Formats: sequence, structure tokens, C-alpha cells
Amino acid sequence: MKLKLIPILLSFLMSTALAQEKDLVQYVNTLQGTNSKHELTRGNTYPTTALPFGMHTWTPQTGRNGDGWKYQYFRKTIRGFQQAHQCSSWTNDYCVFSLMPGIGKLTVNENDREVGFDHKNEIAKPHYYKVKLDNNVITEISPSERGAHLRFTFPKGERSFLVLDGYTGMSGVSINTKERKITGYVHNGRGLTDNLKSYFEIVFDKPFIAHGIWDNTNNSILSDQTNAEGKGKGAYLEFRKGETIQVKTASSYISQEQAALNLKTELGNHKTLEQSKSAAAKIWNAHLGKILVEGGTEADKATFYSCYFRASLFSRQFFEYNKEGQPYYFSPYDGKIHDGFMFTDTGFWDTFRAQFPLNTIMQPTMHGRYMQALLAAYEQCGWLPSWSFPGEGGSMIGNHAISVLADAWAKGIRTFDPKEALKAYLHEATNKGPWGPANGRHGWKEYYQLGYVPYPEYREATAKTLEYAYDDFCGYNLAKMTNNGFYADIFGKQMYNYKNVYDSSSRFMRGRQKDGSWVPNFDPIEWGGPFTEGNAWHYQWSVFQDPKGLIELMHGEQNFTAKLDSVFSVPNKVKVGTYGGLIHEMTEMVMANMGQYAHGNQPIQHMIYLYNYAGQPWKSQYRAREVMYKLYDATENGYPGDEDQGQTSSWYVLSALGFYSVCPGTDQYVIGSPMFSKITISLENNKKFIIEAPNNSRENYYISAATLNGKTYTKNFITHSDIVNGGILKFEMSNKPNLQRGTGIEDRPFSLTK
Repeated sequence: MKLKLIPILLSFLMSTALAQEKDLVQYVNTLQGTNSKHELTRGNTYPTTALPFGMHTWTPQTGRNGDGWKYQYFRKTIRGFQQAHQCSSWTNDYCVFSLMPGIGKLTVNENDREVGFDHKNEIAKPHYYKVKLDNNVITEISPSERGAHLRFTFPKGERSFLVLDGYTGMSGVSINTKERKITGYVHNGRGLTDNLKSYFEIVFDKPFIAHGIWDNTNNSILSDQTNAEGKGKGAYLEFRKGETIQVKTASSYISQEQAALNLKTELGNHKTLEQSKSAAAKIWNAHLGKILVEGGTEADKATFYSCYFRASLFSRQFFEYNKEGQPYYFSPYDGKIHDGFMFTDTGFWDTFRAQFPLNTIMQPTMHGRYMQALLAAYEQCGWLPSWSFPGEGGSMIGNHAISVLADAWAKGIRTFDPKEALKAYLHEATNKGPWGPANGRHGWKEYYQLGYVPYPEYREATAKTLEYAYDDFCGYNLAKMTNNGFYADIFGKQMYNYKNVYDSSSRFMRGRQKDGSWVPNFDPIEWGGPFTEGNAWHYQWSVFQDPKGLIELMHGEQNFTAKLDSVFSVPNKVKVGTYGGLIHEMTEMVMANMGQYAHGNQPIQHMIYLYNYAGQPWKSQYRAREVMYKLYDATENGYPGDEDQGQTSSWYVLSALGFYSVCPGTDQYVIGSPMFSKITISLENNKKFIIEAPNNSRENYYISAATLNGKTYTKNFITHSDIVNGGILKFEMSNKPNLQRGTGIEDRPFSLTK
């Protein structure tokens, strides 16, 4: 009898494992963070239908063409289903076109063709989007890396139209009725090279009974025409009444021929949408399954996997595969074709903090290719990227490509020449480029001469000083790790410059004038001026490389931890300062109601982990869990501010694992409090790193004891090699803090100051 039970038990276990794998994608809600508007962003996301790090994504469109707010949850109508890329409404998208079904009569105008919908009739998953519009047309989408498989089901007896909209810039369309396809290109977006086009091929499984060209600049229609080129050119098709249409599309930045190859390679074997849907689900389940969480509530798992999904979209692939299967790409930097890999769609000011460090753990091969792409971009445009959308935008502040490069090297990802990286960074740090403030350095001469960037000569000067000093540490550390004394000497002189903007009388980082005096009329709750999207309470902690040095500046650990405590206890008031009015980051901080803690923006996101440097690790444990529970969920209101190319999601993913990358450029992660009772990380090297917290719960968020591979572990950090070598980190959790564990000097994470 027992022998008969064995195969039954094995079958049950296998089916359970498969069911668990299939369920992971179902935890993801791609509507997370979509209930955003200019005054208050709850993520500033759209319901992205895509594969991990895919070159193109697809989304329903509720906003007007050219409006960065492409999908807002509170909107009641949809006007298109678009090929998309950017997640940020502040930068707008590029290389966009859309398809929109219609019934009854041909309607091309984007305002007139929009149709109502209800979220009850919407499914939003990474591998599959479906919506039934109020006119009973059903749209379904499943993704490939460079395209999508769509299906439009029209109601019986109704005339059935499909409108292709060329969006805001130049476009070309060609209708081939015999082959049932549309080919063409779009060129739209900000700051693009003149010859950047997204060439598309769209193939239909049903014949057209009518077709034509239209122009979205004046909504004119030219029936029966098959070709057009110019601003806003589009196409329309009519099918038999009540038809169900399958549409396969793929795009290329290289050529029309490559678009056709992309479609054949990625979707050619898929005769039905169900095949594409199943293939995409399999890819996502394998990807999400690299981190298997157990315990916690179903809502906790939904939040985790929704965040892990969003963290797995950036940086986006910008390369394609030729007929021989070799990677090559159109460069958004020099407008030429190159062999190899290229990536885009990331703002380093956000993503150096957690999104890139997460990839060093989960995607080391891809990350190594990304390091090569960084230096290729430098060769092609003369600058390291700081904000690639898809070329160099130079937005925000700092030179954080060196952080990403140093972090990769520190973690054993050594696919690039460090001397070339240091050469590129020195150029970055001693010049100002033609694009935004982060392209090169604003105030670089004064920074070297004075040891800080003066205000008001330079906007956001104190924030820039702090971030330049951190970046110089990264340059120094990369030089030190590679035995390059020349560059170590150069950058080592600047990495303590954070001290030059600390005012001991007010006990805050402050704006400093060129003559050395402090900017008058200081108020720590005033935003802007010498700070970037924040105030002195936020930038007090932007000393990633040397918390111990900051502790000494603040006259000891007691003062330091008291100040950390004060962030949460002082009133959540704002003074708008040089912004002249409330910006959404201010509103989000006030709404979070956690004092001056502004998790909705990046500068302070590491701050709760700093208690580990001052002998009070239990406070980091408490605050990490508080932020995860209070400020994140898997709903349309699921983020406390802009999601920002995977950064805010990556903060959650790392924090839920139980640690965070306070100082990228080193090999350490600082410990917080894991979210689940068991987390299994399946690594690319086929090893597993397991985090166990068997008595974990919403109340038991303190770590009372820990072991690493069976040995007592008191440190407040773990190293990258601890993780990638595989093993078990086990926490004993409690509802009361252990005031003795992790308080020794040897337990504290890295600081420049010993």
C-alpha cells in the first residue's frame, strides 16, 4: 500500500510545484501605481504588457497623443493600444504608435474614437492584457521582446474597423492587401537622433474589405490609398462584420527587414494568441520564480511579485539579433549600427541605488553586458550616460555611471576595462557636457577649487556636492580595487567633500556661498534651492560612502540616532522654497505622514538603514517593515510616489529579502527585516541562497538572532559573495528588539572612516 502511494505523492508534489510556478504571474497586478496625476503620483506607471527587459512594451492608452500620462486609472475611456517604452510622464515616450478598434462607422480622430470601459472588465498581467470596452469590442495583448500578439474581437453584425495612429511625429505607412500587413515607421519623442526610427511590421490573419490612409494633424481620410509619409500619417482597415482579428507585430530600430525578422523569430511559430500568452507566462514564471517567497499573506505576495515585475523591466534592451543570431543595435548616441549590446530607459540618479544592485544578484550576465554598453555609449557620444531616454538626456544630478561600474566590479562582474571606465569618469568629472546638469558636472571647477559647489551660482549645489563626493568615492574604490594609484589619488582627494557643506551650528547640510559663508535664512523644511526635490532633512543622510564620518561630524552616535529618530517625529510640514508651489513629492511626503521621511523620492530611501552604523540595528528592522507595510501594496495606489524605472520597486524587493544596498560600489548589503518566513533565491550560477525566518509575522519584525550557514552571525550586513556562493541566512524573529545583537564595532557596515 505504501509503495502505491509513492508515485501518487510524487505526482502530487510535482503538480503542486507546477501550480505554484504558474501562480506567480497571477500575483502580479500591472495596474499597480497607475492611479497617478500631476499633483500626486501613486507610481506614475502604466499597465505594462512586456517580457523581462523587453525592447518594446504595450499598454492601453487613456491620455491624448503626446501626453506623458498615457494611462491613468481614474480615466473612463481608452483611445488606443500603443507600443510604448517610457514609464515616466515627465519625460514622455518615444517611437510610439497605436492601434484602436472601432465599430459602426470609421472614426479616426483620437478624441472621437475613444470608448468607455470598466476596470471590472480588465485583466492586467505581465503576459496578458484584456479589456472589454463598453461597445463590446474585446482587445487582448500578449508580448514578445520586440513585439506583441493582439486579438480584437468585434461584436456580431457590426462593421469592424482598426485604426493605426502614427502619434505625434513623423511616420510612414504602407498597406499590403495581398499579404495582409502594414509596414512603416514612426519617429517621435524628445532629443532623438534624426535617423532614429522604429520600423514596424504588422500582420493580420484576416483579409481587409476596405483600407486607406489618414492624417492625424487634420483627421483627413484618403480611402483606398496604400502609402503615405509625413507628420502624423496613419492607416485604417475594415474587416468583415463581427470579425475576430489576430494581429502580430514587431518593431526594429535597425531596418524594415529586421522588423520582419524580429516578428518571424519571436512570433512566427505562434498561430494563436493563446500560444503567445502561454509562452510569455512561461518566461515570466521562470523569471519571477528566481525569487520564491513563502509565508506572509496573499496580499504581501502580490505586492512583492508586482514590485519584482516592475523592477524587471529596466534597463530596457536596445539591441536586436541578426540572421545569424548575433546581437547588434542602432546607437541612439551616434546614429550608427554597431555589433554587441545596448540598453536604455533608465535614470541613473534613481536606479544606481537599488535597481542596478538588484540586477547584480539576479541578472549578472545581463549586467556584465550593460557595463560594456556604458563604455560603448561613452565612445559613441563622448560621455557616460546619466539619463538614457533612449540617448543621453543629462537629467537630474550626479555622475552615477561610475557607481554602476564600480558596483559591478566590487561584485565580481568584470566584463569591462576598468582603466577605460576611470578615464571616462575623469572626463565626466572635469567637464560640463552640452545636455542637462548630469551630463558632465555643473560647477566642476568650483567643486575642485573650493571643495563644494557654491550656491546660488549653481542650482541644487549642496545636493550636487554630496553626490559628486559619493561618485568620487566610487571612482576611488574602482581605482583601488584595480591597483590604479593615479586615479585613486585624484578621486581620493574629493570623496570627503561632503564635510564642506555640513554646518555644525545648525547640524544640517546647507547651501554654501562662494565666499565660504552659509546661505542665510536657512529652514530645514524648505525645499529646493541648494537641494534637489527635497530639503535639508533629506540630504542630511546622502553620505553613502561614509556614515561613520557623518556620525563624527554630528558629534557621536547618540546625536546621530536622535537625528534619525527626529526625521519621523518632526511635523510633516513643507515650505515650497524655490519651487514656488507644491510639487507632487511634497504632497506625497505629507500624505505618508511619517514626519520628514519622504520615501516617494529617492534621496532618503536608504536612510532607515543607517541605524546599523550606530549600534541600533533594531530601529532599521522596525522602520524597514513599517515602510513596506504602510507605503506599498499591489493596487492602483500601490506606490508612495514615482516608481522611477524600477528603483522604488527594487527598494521593496531588496528590503523584503531583508537587506538593502546603502553604498553601491562596495560588496555589502545592509540588513533590515525580511518580509517572509522563507525566501529562496535561485542564482544564475545554479546555486541557491535561502533566507529563513520561520517565526516571522507582521508583529515579529525584530531580529533576535541570526546564523549564516549554521554559524552565529551578528553583523549588520552581508556581502555579495555570501549571496552568490549560496547558503542559508537564518533569522530568529521576535516582537521585541534584541538590544545587544549587532552592536559591536565589527558588526557595522562599510564606512571610509574607520
